[in-house]
Amino acid sequence: MTATTDHYLGIDLHKRQAQVAVLDDEGQVVEEVRVANADLDEIAQKYAGSNAALEAGSNYFTIYDRLDEELDVTLANPAKADWLEDQKQKNDRKDAKNLARFLRLDEVPESYVPRKEFRRYRALARGRKKLVDKRSDFKNEVNSLLDQNGVTYDGSLWSEEGREFLRELTLDDASELLLEQWLEAIDEFTVKIKRMQRRIEEVAADVDELDTLMSAPGIAAFSGLMIYGEIGEVERFDRAAEVVSYAGLDPVIRESGDSRREGQISKEGNGYLRWILVQCANTAVHNAKDPYLSQFYWRLRNKRNKPHKVAIVATARKLLVALFNMLRKNEPYDPPEVSA
Repeated sequence: MTATTDHYLGIDLHKRQAQVAVLDDEGQVVEEVRVANADLDEIAQKYAGSNAALEAGSNYFTIYDRLDEELDVTLANPAKADWLEDQKQKNDRKDAKNLARFLRLDEVPESYVPRKEFRRYRALARGRKKLVDKRSDFKNEVNSLLDQNGVTYDGSLWSEEGREFLRELTLDDASELLLEQWLEAIDEFTVKIKRMQRRIEEVAADVDELDTLMSAPGIAAFSGLMIYGEIGEVERFDRAAEVVSYAGLDPVIRESGDSRREGQISKEGNGYLRWILVQCANTAVHNAKDPYLSQFYWRLRNKRNKPHKVAIVATARKLLVALFNMLRKNEPYDPPEVSA
């Protein structure tokens, strides 16, 4: 059976199953069903040509691609849909019907669905970050173990001298065993990170936009791939302010009477993009000492007495605006001249 396009499907997706609600053009419930995700193809074929809203989740990519072959699919953003996010108790049937109901009213806040190549870039960059985070957990365990044993070391424990210090350290049996395990885990993750880094560099070499991004200070293959992957198609943003908001680096504006002031950043956007931009800004200011970004950062620190965190976030925002314009114009980093 082939349906007309005047049906609206709400699909509340879970790991193995989905709750589906189907409304007609007048908003009446046509069908409610819970199906295995593997059987969603049958639902899509039954209502081919109709509109569908799918709640964004960790496993949506493959299912979105399958459904989009038969349906006009909107990926709903639960963070911007009060009727999805603010429920005290999850109710799959209610969620599915709400998705269909608000889709019919054209009021479903939409999430960005990146093309497959951008998904690949995201997977690689996010994967490397997760490996580094895991390694950092074990490094923290080593530091905690030394603190518990009253051991101090001036310098980096992860330099050759620091590792030699750890190898020669004499502790009680339990602490020595734990130290050995933590160090083995750190070394294992280091191998994995290097392997992932090699793959990232291979992929980055074939992406022309990465050459553009890496012309900016503080950006290398990993950070460039993460920035490009998280931004996605730059053409979807009309203005720099939109990509700044997407990264959650836009300041919250507070107005009271005749006063208007900027507060902390919203942090409502893409957390990966926000994180990597702050890392790159730190590198550009403190390692690369880029005149354009460094002067901006130190002016905030010294003349406006802003703390480091506030100044570096503002610098990250300035860097993002520069990168956005570089990508749009396909031009390398070329900031304005900095006066002495």
